[in-house]
Amino acid sequence: MRKIIALLMLLLSVVAHADSTAVQKLEGFISRAKNIQAKFTQVSLDELGKVMQTSQGDFYLQQPGKFRWNYNKPYEQQIVSKDGKVWFYDADLEQLIIKKIDQSIGDTPALLLSGSVDLNEKYTIVKQRQEGDILWLKLTPKNTDSSFKYILVGLKGDMLYGMELSDNFGQLTQIIFSDVTMPKSLAPDLFKFIVPEGTDVFEG
Repeated sequence: MRKIIALLMLLLSVVAHADSTAVQKLEGFISRAKNIQAKFTQVSLDELGKVMQTSQGDFYLQQPGKFRWNYNKPYEQQIVSKDGKVWFYDADLEQLIIKKIDQSIGDTPALLLSGSVDLNEKYTIVKQRQEGDILWLKLTPKNTDSSFKYILVGLKGDMLYGMELSDNFGQLTQIIFSDVTMPKSLAPDLFKFIVPEGTDVFEG
């Protein structure tokens, strides 16, 4: 019996160490990712796993707290964050929604990487799986009011590979990044949103 208990304790310590190492790898990546530039493909699935939409575009991030998603296909949309606000622009609808970053949108994937979030304070982080050279970590919000059930972050070596978000309505969003680079700087204008003429603006 003592041998079984000792073996269980050993296994638990190995798992805890593995999770600790994985978390340190994520934290190390975020500490290095002062600027990120990448292309992305995003797939949205409903609660039955049926693909609702596939989108493609460009992603930019600058720590702390600045990011931009340029959706180019199938619809032109932009999401820009700076100075505690997020701009959501839909070109087809000619509509812009401006929101403050608060708890309701505080779990967006880009904000997670922006260096402005204390990961250990907001999330329970564990190693989810290893697929070849891709490490997936699962972040479960500690706040029950979060808009997401969990977020997966995939690292390929020392670089960002993908993210997966499960919301409280059973929908799943999968994002795979490509051509990921960490340039020394990004143009400041990337994080400015100029409202096109004729756009309906809603701020709340």
